[in-house]
Amino acid sequence: MPRPSPTPSPAPSPAALSAHRSGPRSAPLVLSLGEPAGIGPDIALAAWARRAAVEVPPFLVAGDLDVLAARARQLGLAVPLVAAAPEEAAGRFGEALPVFPAGPSATATPGRPDASSAPCVLASLDAALGLVTSGRAAALVTNPLAKSVMYAAGFAFPGHTEYLAARAAAAGLPAPYPVMMIWSPLLAVVPATIHIPYRDVPRQLTYDLLVETGRIVARDMVRRFGIARPRLAFCGLNPHAGEDGTLGSEDENVVRPAVAALRREGIEATGPLPADTLFHPEARAGYDVAVGMYHDQVLIPAKTLAFHEGVNVTLGLPFIRTSPDHGTAFAIAGTGRADPSSLMAALRLARRLADAEDGLRRQDGPDQESRDQGRRAVPA
Repeated sequence: MPRPSPTPSPAPSPAALSAHRSGPRSAPLVLSLGEPAGIGPDIALAAWARRAAVEVPPFLVAGDLDVLAARARQLGLAVPLVAAAPEEAAGRFGEALPVFPAGPSATATPGRPDASSAPCVLASLDAALGLVTSGRAAALVTNPLAKSVMYAAGFAFPGHTEYLAARAAAAGLPAPYPVMMIWSPLLAVVPATIHIPYRDVPRQLTYDLLVETGRIVARDMVRRFGIARPRLAFCGLNPHAGEDGTLGSEDENVVRPAVAALRREGIEATGPLPADTLFHPEARAGYDVAVGMYHDQVLIPAKTLAFHEGVNVTLGLPFIRTSPDHGTAFAIAGTGRADPSSLMAALRLARRLADAEDGLRRQDGPDQESRDQGRRAVPA
């Protein structure tokens, strides 16, 4: 069977992104459907079903209502679904899960991914992005997609993060280098390099990368998390942070100069610090974000400490984006065993960040708002 290549819908216009602000406090969150053969539909339905027992802010799902209806029947969940515009979502959320219809239908069998579903996945993501950049939704929450399925259908991006950054850039608002953060109430971590083989880490770990990563983390911790002077702890790449250069040169030649540059800019950064002693309770009390040199260095402690509460947050984008800190989990899709805790945490954090950004804008006042819009209206 020929596999359709997912074609992105037109990028949001420069005017839409330029004028974008997180929606008002009454605006809902928007959730992309994700891979329909995975647990995305399961946890979306379960999050709504638990809305009363566990605080879940109003959200709507962008995507194929039929996929959700079929999964609800399979799971035996009495979740009423209603097609709704974002402006109606908050008012309907108490009685039904609002769905913003988007894109082609997909016939999804739980646990059996198929590249023919890729256009449905991409249409959901594009529709959700459009609602956020137009201000009709307060923030974007993304359900997991299957990279292998998307690649088989012609998707040309490593994942969500790079795709969203490219869409912002295509609209004339180049985002800074997007930065992945895993946040939980116990720990916030950022890997400076992400999904690359370990053997490539030393080559990709550059002074410029670490400085730009530190700037973005510090800025968004102030702007969105409300931490006036965030403390960043940089891990060393090598054991014992290199032992003054005796166990590799990267910590002395790359990490330490980057930390020094950030400190000269007024950012409270320390390092390189030995990673093996950075995650016990006393050490965690001394920083707000741990910046690791590679993926597993910081994601292992983050997921060990708070597996179900962890949230993936993309910093450095011109809108708020969070996602659950797990993948598609094909093995348990449609079984009723998928835990929606991480998605619910992602929804709560997205609401918190959107409200914080909205409050900061209100403090700045209408004159500052006008100046910001004027600056952003100039295409890069």
